[in-house]
Amino acid sequence: MSNIKRSLLSVIVAFAIAPILITSQAQAADKASIEQGARIYAQSCAVCHQADAIGKPGFAPSLSNPEFLSVASDRFILATMLGGRPGTGMPSFAYLGADKGKAVLAYLRSFATLPDRSVAIDAEPASQGDVRRGKESFDLICSTCHGRKGDGYIAGGTGTAIGRAGTISHASDGFLRATIKDGRSNTRMLGFSGPDGMANLSDQEIDDIIVYLHLLADNEGS
Repeated sequence: MSNIKRSLLSVIVAFAIAPILITSQAQAADKASIEQGARIYAQSCAVCHQADAIGKPGFAPSLSNPEFLSVASDRFILATMLGGRPGTGMPSFAYLGADKGKAVLAYLRSFATLPDRSVAIDAEPASQGDVRRGKESFDLICSTCHGRKGDGYIAGGTGTAIGRAGTISHASDGFLRATIKDGRSNTRMLGFSGPDGMANLSDQEIDDIIVYLHLLADNEGS
């Protein structure tokens, strides 16, 4: 075989192997990040969210729930983790820094079993609705678990503080909309849309509730 042919063959082999090497390196990096995140999670998060991230009703939400991971963006999870949720039991873990925070995020994402829809969810338009009707629906349906002012666990509810600025400021209306519609399996948050829902709320009724949640957050403390 001539030197030219050998050179060409070497180039072809190199191009064929490169994607395999890059994929292997990426997989190794992902595995290392997940393992690091698991260690950080065990030290900093498991005390409230449980060792398997399944959460504890009335105390801390599930972070391994498939519907949650499907609609929650990386930005939402990191902002909540590093910034906390003022006025709730979720403190800031800013001391972890961005890199360790992303490692915990990688660990949580390893629980995912549904497609990540967060980009499309966050791109949904902002809610437009009637605050009065939203309050009526919230008082009738949502307040039982989330508290009369959406204070959640602090008010003795079994649901999260969806009326607090610390929650609403991180969540897109699409995220809230999807959560109300579909609920979260194996939790107390059931879906409220469709014939199988706890209440067959229309899209407009759901947006009315979301508009009211924004009002609650804006009036927090009043």
